[in-house]
Amino acid sequence: MWNYSEKVKQHFFTPKNAKAVDHANAIGDVGSISCGDALRLSLKVNPDSDVIEDAGFQTFGCGSAIASSSALTEMIIGRTIDQAMNISNQDIADFLDGLPPEKMHCSVMGMEALHAAVAQYRGEEVAEEHEEGELICKCFAIDDALIKRVVAQNKLETLDDVINYTKAGGACAACHEKIEWVLEECLGAPLAEPEPVKASPTGATSIVARIRIIEQTLEQVRPQLQADGGDIQLSDVDDDMVFVSLTGACSGCGLSAGTLAMIEQKISQALGETITVYPVGAASLA
Repeated sequence: MWNYSEKVKQHFFTPKNAKAVDHANAIGDVGSISCGDALRLSLKVNPDSDVIEDAGFQTFGCGSAIASSSALTEMIIGRTIDQAMNISNQDIADFLDGLPPEKMHCSVMGMEALHAAVAQYRGEEVAEEHEEGELICKCFAIDDALIKRVVAQNKLETLDDVINYTKAGGACAACHEKIEWVLEECLGAPLAEPEPVKASPTGATSIVARIRIIEQTLEQVRPQLQADGGDIQLSDVDDDMVFVSLTGACSGCGLSAGTLAMIEQKISQALGETITVYPVGAASLA
């Protein structure tokens, strides 16, 4: 299990400012429910002083996403726009007495939402999705511009770092090579050849290794599902929870519970630990 601080737990179980702000004059939307986490940050800014008088958030995501969003609103209320813009994703994590490395992308999402809201307030044109750079991760709609910003701001050096801070490459391994190319460009030197995936002394595996094992397991069952007109895709991995999307004939099938139980057993055996598989579907922010 992730090691969450007491402050993270407090902001998850009793989040602050979980609301849509009345008469908001700045709104920032980041992420996509169809791709994973999503966050809407709404602000009420005094146009005469540029002081943020109220802030609220609506999020679709894990406990760390909720805690990070709650913390961000607490940090920016009462500050001017310029002061708020100096807040980094690391500041959000520090405010929460730390986040697990695998959850740092939640603090990045908060920072991105703040920047989007401020851009709207100032009347600045926000680039259309992927207009800034090349789409790298299709699963979570992450482009190279975001990866470069986060790598520079947080001094990231490895593929695991990028996955933890942006979620890019966190659902499948298809974009890992592209992410490494972006990293090489940022660092100005080729990355060292990765060591073969192996378990740590405690028996745990890295997030990259876990994703590869889960993907390999899904590939084994996919032909059977496709033969019946269905399919399955990995949506997210969060500690001991694996989120999958059932499509085609598998979506809404009366036997889907049995299918998920079978997949759950296979993934648990492959990883050597108990895993829970959850089906996810489309949804939208209110």
